[in-house]
Formats: sequence, C-alpha cells, structure tokens
Amino acid sequence: MQPISLPEKFSLFTEQWRPKVIAQLNGQEVKLVKVQGEFPWHHHDHEDEFFLVWRGRFRVEFRDRIADLGPGEAIVVPRGVEHRTAADEEAEVLLFEPAATRNTGNVQDAGFTAPNGVQI
Repeated sequence: MQPISLPEKFSLFTEQWRPKVIAQLNGQEVKLVKVQGEFPWHHHDHEDEFFLVWRGRFRVEFRDRIADLGPGEAIVVPRGVEHRTAADEEAEVLLFEPAATRNTGNVQDAGFTAPNGVQI
C-alpha cells in the first residue's frame, strides 16, 4: 500500500514491447510498456484491453480505422477485435488487463511475445 511513481517505474527499463507489472487488483494487472514501431496484428479471445497513454503518441490500428492517442487519452479494445498497436516515436503506455494475458494474444511471435508477470 505504497504510492507508485510512474516516472520512476518507467525509468527502470528501456526494452520496448515488454510489459512490466506495477500493480495487481481484482484479477487484473496494471502494466507499463514502452513502444515504438508496429506490433503484429492479433486479437484476444477472452480479454478486453485498456490502453492509457502516459507519454508520446500511440496508435491502435483496426482493419477499418485508426485511433490516434496522445498523453492522457485512453481506449478499450474489446475481446475478439483484431488490432495492432504502433508508435512512430517511443511512447509510454499503461495497460490494464486480466492477469496472465499474453501480449500478442492469438499470435506467437519470437520478436514480440513477452513473458507474463514481469514485475518492477
């Protein structure tokens, strides 16, 4: 039950596309991730995902549209919806999703699939 400093937590890692867990509640994990470039197209059969931009610009691309987000903006991607995330320059994003959600959903990708449960 200690305050969490987001700037401090983001300063603890440099890897991109490797979510880090900073809190757990009610079966959900709050994760931080740094992103740049394009993530693979994927979907999650059973999990909704909530993305909140902390720093930079972040896109969530759908087959029929693109959601472009800046600091303080958020989006929910419902389960089953195919999407990919992207950022032209490095962005810092908070994720809220059920514990043990694989970041690449239905896709296994050696360059992007990250281990679950890595805490900082």
